[in-house]
Amino acid sequence: MIPRSRLAALPPKFSRRSLLLATAAAACGPPKARGFGGYCFVANQASRNVAAIDLTNFRLRRQIPLDDAPSAIVAHPSQQRAYVLAPDTGTVYEIDAVKLAVSRRVRAGGRAMSMAVAPNRGDALWILYRDPAELIELPFDSLRPRRRIRLSSTPDGFDLSTANYAAIASYQDRSIAIVSLEHSAINRVIAARDEPSLIHFQKDGAQIVAGSHPDRALTIFNTASGKTVVRLPVAIAPHNFCADNTGGQLYITGDGMDAVVIVYPYETEIGQTILAGHAPGAMAVTQDASPLLLVANPDTDRVTALDVNTMGKSLIAVVDVGQEPRSILVTPDNQYALVLNRRSGDVAVIRTYSLNQSGPYKEPLKKPMPVFTMVAVGDQPVAAAVVPWRT
Repeated sequence: MIPRSRLAALPPKFSRRSLLLATAAAACGPPKARGFGGYCFVANQASRNVAAIDLTNFRLRRQIPLDDAPSAIVAHPSQQRAYVLAPDTGTVYEIDAVKLAVSRRVRAGGRAMSMAVAPNRGDALWILYRDPAELIELPFDSLRPRRRIRLSSTPDGFDLSTANYAAIASYQDRSIAIVSLEHSAINRVIAARDEPSLIHFQKDGAQIVAGSHPDRALTIFNTASGKTVVRLPVAIAPHNFCADNTGGQLYITGDGMDAVVIVYPYETEIGQTILAGHAPGAMAVTQDASPLLLVANPDTDRVTALDVNTMGKSLIAVVDVGQEPRSILVTPDNQYALVLNRRSGDVAVIRTYSLNQSGPYKEPLKKPMPVFTMVAVGDQPVAAAVVPWRT
């Protein structure tokens, strides 16, 4: 028999039921944050460099110097490389994501506007140049111009479709050139009623959506015929487009209203308008089972998270980030949103899991949510791309 004096010193006994409950409680807790296996390359305009952030621990690994100021950056679809555009000189830099250094560079024209990866085979870049007015293909293997498509008007922006077409907008001429990439020729030129300030292919390539900033209108054109399908007046002056992963919803922000306009391109109609913080700007969409629309609010140094599927109860969270957020991208695993803050020169990292724990059906938000971490990158970050590690 155990004396009473020793009973108090014995460890407490646990029943099977209490152990099961404790295990369930631990399983229901928040999952441990894990990094992403790859780099985020950030183009810093004023610093004239590219910052490499290790996404496994969210630390700056290196700043890669460039000769010119960059404006855009894209990731290679299958290799550990990124491509940076310096528009003033028309130079494209290839960044080796293993060595964290510039591996090749090419200058195929004068002043450049933008670039995009060929959507079908993913084996080349297409660069839009203004001087001379051309759309130029740069294959990844050689990084030398393979095809040059001369344009009849000074270009201002373009988009590529999976149907192997390019739509090229000209503000001055109020025109949209439909270019066959397969045949390296202009199929037709659409005379637009409004200035095509923004241009976007519907996901299947059958229609082209053009937003006009000065005219506050949205026009949808048939790609094959070039005819106008519908012209839709909108309450804002369109400045930013962002499509969801299905292509069924196109989100628009712009001057005139603190809201996001949602358009259904396939139905050729405006779906709804939802509040999205003060002066909403750049956007990004998570591509998971519970997608969120993330909207930058540069005037208030915040990001607003919305669930557009809940109609009136769309607000999920508000997050304080750095100064003047101007760009957002989501990691391929949808676990993190990376916010580029132009004025403070850093990247705010938001864990998307924490946003989903709020939700429109829970208690109203009482204060902004904190970021997961911040990473200083350089002066005036303007664009970024994520390159996964590959074995």
